[in-house]
Amino acid sequence: MPVQIPHHHHHETHSLSLLALRDFVVGTSDGLTVPFALAAGLSGAVHSNSVIIVAGLAEIIAGTISMGLGGYLAGQTEIEHYEGEQRREEMEVKKIPQEEMDEIKNILEAYGITPTTQEAVAADLAKDHKKWVDFMMRFELGLEKPDPRQAFFSALRIGLSYAAGGLIPLSAYFFCAEPLSGLKYSTALTVLCLLVFGYFKARFTHQNPWKGAATVTGIGVAAAGAAFAIARLVNP
Repeated sequence: MPVQIPHHHHHETHSLSLLALRDFVVGTSDGLTVPFALAAGLSGAVHSNSVIIVAGLAEIIAGTISMGLGGYLAGQTEIEHYEGEQRREEMEVKKIPQEEMDEIKNILEAYGITPTTQEAVAADLAKDHKKWVDFMMRFELGLEKPDPRQAFFSALRIGLSYAAGGLIPLSAYFFCAEPLSGLKYSTALTVLCLLVFGYFKARFTHQNPWKGAATVTGIGVAAAGAAFAIARLVNP
């Protein structure tokens, strides 16, 4: 009876969830940090909230496009890498089938499968080149076939997360009369969001949540503080 390679639906769903989480983390992390640093730097150099708001919105738009494009290109690269490795495996099972069958046996041997069963599995897989290649991609190279829509959705998730994160530090300037007041409220709001974001990011990745919260917040505050200090030095 031919070997049936499972679709691993649960594993694929889990992988997609991790990809979505990764995109959210990348987008939100930069979205909270970069516009916050820009607004802090401008607060130390200009005397009009409108300048900060316009510059901040321009940065968020540019950052959203840039981050989204980066996510799209990363997704496309992953797809192209998989397709390249797949073509190589297809060529190898045709040109050097015995070596590929030996590799199947080596893979199964690592799991404690008996030589007799190794032979049977290798022989069954060799009857269907598509399943043979799929087996080698998963168990020899450790590659799962990426969703062809992944690049687009990754770009969308990263871009929207960046925009949402970036609007948080900028929002305070809409309701304050002058930059330094806006900076105070922006700092309080952004630090709170960074603490929450860092805490849950660390929990999802099985790290120490308090350390994660402190690390993410520290990076954001350091970036904004450096931008503000440089602006004051250049434009006292």
